[in-house]
Amino acid sequence: MKHPPVVVGIDGSPAADVAIMWGAQEAASLRSPLHLVHAVERGSAPSQAGEIVYKAVAQARSVAPGTPIDTHIESGSPSAALVKASGTAGEVVIGSRGLGVMIGALVGSTGLDLAANARCPVVVVRPDLGSTTGVRVVIGYDGSPASDTALDFGLDYARRHDLAVRVVAAHPSGTSLHQITEDELREAVHSRDGQDAELVYITGHPAEHLLRLASDAALIVLGARGRGGFAGMLIGSVSQTVLHHADCPVAIIPAAAIGG
Repeated sequence: MKHPPVVVGIDGSPAADVAIMWGAQEAASLRSPLHLVHAVERGSAPSQAGEIVYKAVAQARSVAPGTPIDTHIESGSPSAALVKASGTAGEVVIGSRGLGVMIGALVGSTGLDLAANARCPVVVVRPDLGSTTGVRVVIGYDGSPASDTALDFGLDYARRHDLAVRVVAAHPSGTSLHQITEDELREAVHSRDGQDAELVYITGHPAEHLLRLASDAALIVLGARGRGGFAGMLIGSVSQTVLHHADCPVAIIPAAAIGG
C-alpha cells in the first residue's frame, strides 16, 4: 500500500531546518515519500528559492537517504501552499518560527488559518528542539471526532517509535457540559489496542495540565477543536500556551482533516 507523503514547509530559516529533520525521520519511519514545499511571495528572488530548496533536499537526504524526495515551489503565502499540499498528505510539518511560517500562521492572523483548513494533521516543531528526546507521546482526549483522530495518530506514532503513551482527559472546572467519563476514556483507548497506555483524568485548565504531564514527551497530540476540555486549542490563549511552552513537537488535528 502506498503511503501518503509527509509534507514539510521550508523557508530557509532555522525553524524550517528542524522541521526538515523531523519530517524526514517521520517519512522514513512511515516508508512514505517526503515532499518539501516552499512558498515564494511577491518580490522574492527566484534564485533564493532554488537555493533554499537545494539546501533542504541535502538536509533531508542526510537524515533519510533512502526516502523519495519531491520538491514544490509555489507562488503565494506559506499557509495557502501548505493547505493545498495537505489535500494529498499524511501530515504537514512546519517550524513554529521562521521567515514565513510563524506561530501567527497557526492562530489566525494570516487570513488563511493552516490549522483550521489543513486536511491532515499538522506538526509544529520549535527550532530549539533539535537535540530534545522524550520517552512518551501525550494525547489530549475529550471524546470529540478530532480527539479520536488524535488518539489514532498518537498511538501509531508511539508504536513506530517505541514510546510510552499518556492519554489526558481534561474537564474544565465549573461546567458539566460534554464531560467524558473515565469509562469512556478507557473504552476509547482500549478499543484501539492501547491497553498499555497511562490514562490521566483531570479537572482544571487543560493547557496547564497538559504541559505539566508532557514534560518528558517526544510529541503532544491534540484535536484543534473539541467538545470539552480541549475545545478551542487553536483559538486564543490556550493554543498559544501549548505551542509556545511545549518542550516537544505538537501535532494538531484540524477540523478539516476529519471533515469538520
